[in-house]
Amino acid sequence: MKPRLVWLLLCCIWGSTWLFIKLGLEDLPPFTFAGIRFVIAVIILSALVAVRRLPLPRTRRDWLLLCVSGVLAFTVNYGAVFWGEQYITSGLAALLQATIPAFGLVIAHFYLPGERMTVAKILGIVLGVAGVAVVFSNQLEVAGTKALVGCVVLIIGSAAAAYSNVLVKAFGKHLDPAILAGGQMIFGLTLLFTIGLPLEGSPFRFHWTPMAVLALFYLAIVGSVVAFILYYWLVQNMDVTNTMLIALVTPVVAVTLGMLVLDEELHWRTLLGGLMIISGIGIIVTRHRKRKADAVSPP
Repeated sequence: MKPRLVWLLLCCIWGSTWLFIKLGLEDLPPFTFAGIRFVIAVIILSALVAVRRLPLPRTRRDWLLLCVSGVLAFTVNYGAVFWGEQYITSGLAALLQATIPAFGLVIAHFYLPGERMTVAKILGIVLGVAGVAVVFSNQLEVAGTKALVGCVVLIIGSAAAAYSNVLVKAFGKHLDPAILAGGQMIFGLTLLFTIGLPLEGSPFRFHWTPMAVLALFYLAIVGSVVAFILYYWLVQNMDVTNTMLIALVTPVVAVTLGMLVLDEELHWRTLLGGLMIISGIGIIVTRHRKRKADAVSPP
Protein backbone atom coordinates (compact mmCIF):
# COMPACT_ATOMS: atom_id res chain seq x y z
CA MET A 1 0.00 0.00 0.00
CA LYS A 2 1.45 3.36 -1.03
CA PRO A 3 1.54 6.12 1.60
CA ARG A 4 0.26 8.70 -0.90
CA LEU A 5 -2.88 6.68 -1.67
CA VAL A 6 -3.56 6.16 2.04
CA TRP A 7 -3.01 9.89 2.62
CA LEU A 8 -5.57 10.80 -0.08
CA LEU A 9 -8.09 8.23 1.20
CA LEU A 10 -7.81 9.63 4.71
CA CYS A 11 -8.42 13.14 3.39
CA CYS A 12 -11.67 11.91 1.85
CA ILE A 13 -12.79 9.97 4.94
CA TRP A 14 -12.06 12.67 7.50
CA GLY A 15 -13.37 15.35 5.16
CA SER A 16 -16.73 13.57 5.21
CA THR A 17 -16.90 13.17 9.00
CA TRP A 18 -17.67 16.88 9.54
CA LEU A 19 -20.95 16.43 7.70
CA PHE A 20 -21.94 13.36 9.74
CA ILE A 21 -20.97 14.95 13.07
CA LYS A 22 -23.19 17.92 12.25
CA LEU A 23 -26.07 15.62 11.24
CA GLY A 24 -25.74 13.53 14.39
CA LEU A 25 -25.62 16.57 16.69
CA GLU A 26 -29.11 17.54 15.53
CA ASP A 27 -30.45 14.69 17.70
CA LEU A 28 -27.65 13.52 20.02
CA PRO A 29 -25.67 15.28 22.80
CA PRO A 30 -21.95 15.71 22.07
CA PHE A 31 -19.92 13.82 24.70
CA THR A 32 -22.04 10.66 24.85
CA PHE A 33 -22.42 10.72 21.05
CA ALA A 34 -18.63 10.73 20.74
CA GLY A 35 -18.29 8.06 23.44
CA ILE A 36 -20.77 5.65 21.79
CA ARG A 37 -18.97 6.17 18.48
CA PHE A 38 -15.76 4.88 20.02
CA VAL A 39 -17.47 2.03 21.90
CA ILE A 40 -18.64 0.61 18.58
CA ALA A 41 -15.20 1.15 17.09
CA VAL A 42 -13.47 -0.57 20.04
CA ILE A 43 -15.73 -3.63 19.72
CA ILE A 44 -14.78 -3.98 16.04
CA LEU A 45 -11.10 -3.36 16.70
CA SER A 46 -11.08 -5.88 19.57
CA ALA A 47 -12.53 -8.53 17.27
CA LEU A 48 -9.86 -7.68 14.70
CA VAL A 49 -7.11 -7.99 17.31
CA ALA A 50 -8.50 -11.36 18.45
CA VAL A 51 -8.80 -12.76 14.92
CA ARG A 52 -5.26 -11.68 14.04
CA ARG A 53 -4.01 -12.82 17.47
CA LEU A 54 -2.08 -9.61 17.95
CA PRO A 55 -0.01 -9.43 21.16
CA LEU A 56 -1.18 -6.84 23.67
CA PRO A 57 1.32 -4.32 25.05
CA ARG A 58 3.33 -5.78 27.92
CA THR A 59 5.31 -2.84 29.24
CA ARG A 60 4.13 -0.06 31.51
CA ARG A 61 5.58 2.45 29.05
CA ASP A 62 3.34 1.22 26.21
CA TRP A 63 0.21 1.34 28.37
CA LEU A 64 1.15 4.82 29.55
CA LEU A 65 1.55 5.91 25.93
CA LEU A 66 -1.90 4.53 25.05
CA CYS A 67 -3.43 6.25 28.08
CA VAL A 68 -1.87 9.69 27.58
CA SER A 69 -2.22 9.81 23.79
CA GLY A 70 -5.76 8.37 24.02
CA VAL A 71 -6.92 11.04 26.44
CA LEU A 72 -5.32 13.76 24.33
CA ALA A 73 -6.64 12.53 20.97
CA PHE A 74 -10.04 11.09 21.89
CA THR A 75 -11.18 12.80 25.09
CA VAL A 76 -9.75 16.29 24.66
CA ASN A 77 -9.74 16.63 20.87
CA TYR A 78 -12.93 14.77 19.93
CA GLY A 79 -14.73 16.08 22.98
CA ALA A 80 -13.79 19.57 21.81
CA VAL A 81 -14.92 18.89 18.23
CA PHE A 82 -18.30 17.41 19.16
CA TRP A 83 -19.00 20.06 21.80
CA GLY A 84 -17.73 23.01 19.78
CA GLU A 85 -19.70 22.21 16.62
CA GLN A 86 -22.90 22.87 18.55
CA TYR A 87 -22.10 26.59 18.64
CA ILE A 88 -20.01 27.36 15.54
CA THR A 89 -20.25 26.50 11.87
CA SER A 90 -18.67 23.30 10.60
CA GLY A 91 -16.47 25.44 8.33
CA LEU A 92 -15.05 27.40 11.24
CA ALA A 93 -14.57 24.18 13.21
CA ALA A 94 -12.65 22.68 10.29
CA LEU A 95 -10.48 25.79 10.06
CA LEU A 96 -9.60 25.61 13.74
CA GLN A 97 -8.76 21.90 13.43
CA ALA A 98 -6.50 22.80 10.52
CA THR A 99 -4.10 24.30 13.07
CA ILE A 100 -3.06 20.73 14.03
CA PRO A 101 -0.03 20.74 11.66
CA ALA A 102 1.12 24.08 13.05
CA PHE A 103 1.12 22.72 16.60
CA GLY A 104 2.64 19.45 15.38
CA LEU A 105 5.46 21.25 13.60
CA VAL A 106 6.57 22.88 16.84
CA ILE A 107 6.08 19.80 19.07
CA ALA A 108 7.81 17.43 16.63
CA HIS A 109 10.85 19.71 16.64
CA PHE A 110 11.49 18.77 20.28
CA TYR A 111 10.54 15.05 20.16
CA LEU A 112 11.68 13.88 16.71
CA PRO A 113 15.30 14.69 15.77
CA GLY A 114 14.65 13.89 12.11
CA GLU A 115 11.76 16.34 11.83
CA ARG A 116 13.24 19.67 12.82
CA MET A 117 11.58 22.91 11.82
CA THR A 118 12.75 24.34 8.53
CA VAL A 119 11.92 27.49 6.61
CA ALA A 120 10.13 25.39 3.96
CA LYS A 121 7.94 23.62 6.53
CA ILE A 122 7.00 26.86 8.24
CA LEU A 123 6.23 28.57 4.92
CA GLY A 124 4.21 25.58 3.67
CA ILE A 125 2.08 25.31 6.80
CA VAL A 126 1.48 29.07 6.99
CA LEU A 127 0.38 29.05 3.34
CA GLY A 128 -1.85 26.01 3.93
CA VAL A 129 -3.56 27.45 7.00
CA ALA A 130 -4.03 30.74 5.16
CA GLY A 131 -5.65 28.78 2.32
CA VAL A 132 -8.11 27.16 4.70
CA ALA A 133 -8.86 30.61 6.12
CA VAL A 134 -9.64 31.86 2.61
CA VAL A 135 -11.97 28.91 1.96
CA PHE A 136 -13.99 29.69 5.06
CA SER A 137 -13.50 33.48 5.22
CA ASN A 138 -17.22 34.01 4.55
CA GLN A 139 -18.15 31.71 7.43
CA LEU A 140 -15.99 33.26 10.15
CA GLU A 141 -18.90 34.63 12.12
CA VAL A 142 -18.38 34.22 15.85
CA ALA A 143 -21.41 35.46 17.78
CA GLY A 144 -22.00 35.12 21.48
CA THR A 145 -20.02 33.82 24.44
CA LYS A 146 -20.62 30.12 23.71
CA ALA A 147 -19.33 30.50 20.16
CA LEU A 148 -16.19 32.22 21.40
CA VAL A 149 -15.62 29.52 24.03
CA GLY A 150 -16.25 26.89 21.35
CA CYS A 151 -13.45 28.35 19.24
CA VAL A 152 -11.02 28.34 22.17
CA VAL A 153 -11.95 24.76 23.05
CA LEU A 154 -11.36 23.60 19.47
CA ILE A 155 -7.93 25.23 19.41
CA ILE A 156 -7.04 23.40 22.63
CA GLY A 157 -8.29 20.17 21.05
CA SER A 158 -6.10 20.73 17.99
CA ALA A 159 -3.02 21.18 20.17
CA ALA A 160 -3.89 17.99 22.08
CA ALA A 161 -4.31 16.01 18.84
CA ALA A 162 -0.96 17.25 17.53
CA TYR A 163 0.78 16.27 20.79
CA SER A 164 -0.80 12.81 20.63
CA ASN A 165 0.36 12.31 17.04
CA VAL A 166 3.94 13.22 17.90
CA LEU A 167 3.98 10.94 20.97
CA VAL A 168 2.81 7.99 18.85
CA LYS A 169 5.45 8.71 16.22
CA ALA A 170 8.18 9.02 18.87
CA PHE A 171 7.29 6.09 21.14
CA GLY A 172 4.66 3.88 19.47
CA LYS A 173 6.09 2.82 16.11
CA HIS A 174 6.45 -0.78 17.30
CA LEU A 175 2.73 -1.11 18.12
CA ASP A 176 0.24 -2.48 15.60
CA PRO A 177 -2.20 0.19 14.29
CA ALA A 178 -5.22 -1.77 15.57
CA ILE A 179 -3.68 -2.00 19.05
CA LEU A 180 -2.82 1.70 18.98
CA ALA A 181 -6.24 2.89 17.87
CA GLY A 182 -8.20 0.47 20.07
CA GLY A 183 -6.13 1.14 23.17
CA GLN A 184 -6.33 4.89 22.76
CA MET A 185 -10.09 4.77 22.22
CA ILE A 186 -10.65 2.73 25.39
CA PHE A 187 -8.89 5.32 27.55
CA GLY A 188 -10.45 8.23 25.65
CA LEU A 189 -14.06 7.02 25.69
CA THR A 190 -13.92 6.28 29.43
CA LEU A 191 -13.47 9.95 30.20
CA LEU A 192 -16.02 10.98 27.53
CA PHE A 193 -18.67 8.89 29.33
CA THR A 194 -17.49 10.15 32.71
CA ILE A 195 -18.25 13.68 31.49
CA GLY A 196 -21.25 12.90 29.29
CA LEU A 197 -23.48 10.58 31.33
CA PRO A 198 -23.95 12.91 34.34
CA LEU A 199 -24.53 15.93 32.08
CA GLU A 200 -26.53 14.39 29.22
CA GLY A 201 -28.41 11.49 30.81
CA SER A 202 -29.01 7.93 29.68
CA PRO A 203 -28.41 7.11 25.98
CA PHE A 204 -31.68 5.08 26.05
CA ARG A 205 -33.56 8.36 26.34
CA PHE A 206 -31.89 10.05 23.39
CA HIS A 207 -33.78 10.93 20.21
CA TRP A 208 -32.56 8.05 18.01
CA THR A 209 -33.62 9.06 14.51
CA PRO A 210 -32.54 7.05 11.44
CA MET A 211 -30.16 9.87 10.51
CA ALA A 212 -28.61 9.86 13.99
CA VAL A 213 -28.04 6.09 13.77
CA LEU A 214 -26.55 6.40 10.27
CA ALA A 215 -24.22 9.19 11.40
CA LEU A 216 -23.15 7.19 14.46
CA PHE A 217 -22.25 4.03 12.55
CA TYR A 218 -20.56 5.89 9.72
CA LEU A 219 -18.38 7.76 12.20
CA ALA A 220 -17.67 4.56 14.18
CA ILE A 221 -16.84 2.21 11.31
CA VAL A 222 -15.50 4.41 8.52
CA GLY A 223 -14.41 7.48 10.46
CA SER A 224 -12.85 5.55 13.35
CA VAL A 225 -11.98 1.89 12.64
CA VAL A 226 -10.93 2.22 9.00
CA ALA A 227 -9.52 5.72 9.32
CA PHE A 228 -7.37 5.20 12.40
CA ILE A 229 -5.93 1.88 11.24
CA LEU A 230 -4.90 3.60 8.01
CA TYR A 231 -3.70 6.70 9.86
CA TYR A 232 -1.40 4.90 12.28
CA TRP A 233 -0.03 2.82 9.43
CA LEU A 234 0.67 6.13 7.71
CA VAL A 235 2.32 7.61 10.83
CA GLN A 236 4.73 4.67 10.78
CA ASN A 237 5.53 5.20 7.10
CA MET A 238 5.55 8.98 6.64
CA ASP A 239 6.87 12.05 8.48
CA VAL A 240 4.43 13.05 11.20
CA THR A 241 4.33 16.66 9.92
CA ASN A 242 3.20 15.43 6.50
CA THR A 243 0.53 13.14 7.98
CA MET A 244 -0.91 16.04 9.95
CA LEU A 245 -1.26 18.04 6.73
CA ILE A 246 -4.39 15.95 6.21
CA ALA A 247 -6.04 18.49 8.51
CA LEU A 248 -5.47 21.17 5.86
CA VAL A 249 -7.18 19.20 3.08
CA THR A 250 -10.21 17.82 4.93
CA PRO A 251 -12.00 21.21 5.01
CA VAL A 252 -11.82 21.39 1.20
CA VAL A 253 -13.30 17.88 1.00
CA ALA A 254 -16.04 19.02 3.37
CA VAL A 255 -16.88 21.94 1.06
CA THR A 256 -17.04 19.61 -1.95
CA LEU A 257 -19.41 17.25 -0.14
CA GLY A 258 -21.53 20.23 0.83
CA MET A 259 -21.85 21.12 -2.85
CA LEU A 260 -22.78 17.57 -3.86
CA VAL A 261 -25.06 16.67 -0.94
CA LEU A 262 -26.49 20.01 0.15
CA ASP A 263 -26.35 21.87 -3.20
CA GLU A 264 -24.04 24.50 -1.77
CA GLU A 265 -22.58 27.00 -4.24
CA LEU A 266 -18.91 26.78 -5.25
CA HIS A 267 -17.34 30.09 -4.24
CA TRP A 268 -14.16 31.69 -5.58
CA ARG A 269 -12.79 31.42 -2.07
CA THR A 270 -12.88 27.63 -2.36
CA LEU A 271 -10.86 27.65 -5.58
CA LEU A 272 -8.28 30.17 -4.33
CA GLY A 273 -7.99 28.59 -0.89
CA GLY A 274 -7.68 25.10 -2.37
CA LEU A 275 -4.82 26.26 -4.59
CA MET A 276 -3.06 27.78 -1.56
CA ILE A 277 -3.49 24.56 0.43
CA ILE A 278 -2.09 22.36 -2.33
CA SER A 279 0.78 24.81 -2.87
CA GLY A 280 1.65 24.74 0.84
CA ILE A 281 1.69 20.96 0.90
CA GLY A 282 3.75 20.94 -2.28
CA ILE A 283 6.40 23.21 -0.74
CA ILE A 284 6.83 20.89 2.25
CA VAL A 285 6.81 17.61 0.32
CA THR A 286 9.08 18.83 -2.48
CA ARG A 287 11.61 20.28 -0.06
CA HIS A 288 11.53 17.11 2.06
CA ARG A 289 12.23 14.94 -1.00
CA LYS A 290 15.14 17.16 -1.99
CA ARG A 291 16.66 16.88 1.49
CA LYS A 292 16.31 13.08 1.39
CA ALA A 293 17.89 12.93 -2.07
CA ASP A 294 20.78 15.10 -0.91
CA ALA A 295 21.24 12.86 2.12
CA VAL A 296 21.55 9.63 0.10
CA SER A 297 23.56 10.98 -2.84
CA PRO A 298 27.29 10.16 -2.75
CA PRO A 299 29.70 12.97 -1.82
